[in-house]
Amino acid sequence: LVNGADPLNFAHRGGVTDFPENTLYAYSEAALAGADVLEMDVFQTKDNHLVILHDASGVGRTTNGEGRIVDLTLAEGKALDAAYWFIPGEGTQRDRPEADYSFRGIATGDRAPPPGYSADDFKIPTLEEALARFPDKLINVELKEDDGEGDYEQQMADLLLSYGRLEDLIVASFDDTVNGNFKALAPCMPTSMPLGQGLAAFTLFLSTGEFPAMPEHIAAQIPPDASQIGDQIPGDDPIPIVTAELVEAAHAVNMPIQVWTINSCEEMLRMIDLGVDGIMTDQPLLLESVLAQPPGERSCD
Repeated sequence: LVNGADPLNFAHRGGVTDFPENTLYAYSEAALAGADVLEMDVFQTKDNHLVILHDASGVGRTTNGEGRIVDLTLAEGKALDAAYWFIPGEGTQRDRPEADYSFRGIATGDRAPPPGYSADDFKIPTLEEALARFPDKLINVELKEDDGEGDYEQQMADLLLSYGRLEDLIVASFDDTVNGNFKALAPCMPTSMPLGQGLAAFTLFLSTGEFPAMPEHIAAQIPPDASQIGDQIPGDDPIPIVTAELVEAAHAVNMPIQVWTINSCEEMLRMIDLGVDGIMTDQPLLLESVLAQPPGERSCD
């Protein structure tokens, strides 16, 4: 809970639009720019290493490789250029002039890195590398779906507990099973509520106006409306989820509301006015510029 202060700035994947997502370079730059929380997704490689990557379908959207990360070894993943398709200010883009890809080739040694960085900062990082690099930053770790081959939740629990991240890290997962498995292994680790529990909580709020207490979780991470989870709440008109009434009801049971993924200035201002505790964004630089304006004078002009 921010208790009426400004919401925390969550750099979603390090800042998808601002920086080459899920790289150590992105997280470093987002932190330097003032982002409060570094958000990262974690998969397990074929040889059971925990790496930071978003896409279950494959590495091809962001790198110069192909295939699912769960089918690649750590060495094979580390050989890829994680900034290959990134264009500053636009995120991952295809079919653009070669000159637009200003970070392409740093990971492979074909281009010099920016001052203070190395080629490794533009490769797919391991979770342990991120934990070691950012010991003093708030971190949000999202557990992705497991392939069932390598004790994923146990590895996550062991690694996070070995770093003692019990007060400055949230473990999130949309998957209720993965969340439950992890919680059983590490009940002391802070978690956010998974999707199934979240839908049940929202249904209760709609019918009673009350938000259920969930002392086992430290945050509710939810979208502003149902358009981002349309397969769960179907309908032509997106149902508003984050409202002033919901925020008030959640706060009454000490549940912070952290909303995703907010990428326009107007929506950022609206979420701030609603009193949310955190805003996840692909554009942490934009959110930081909004928050830098004096309260009561903030605008998108």
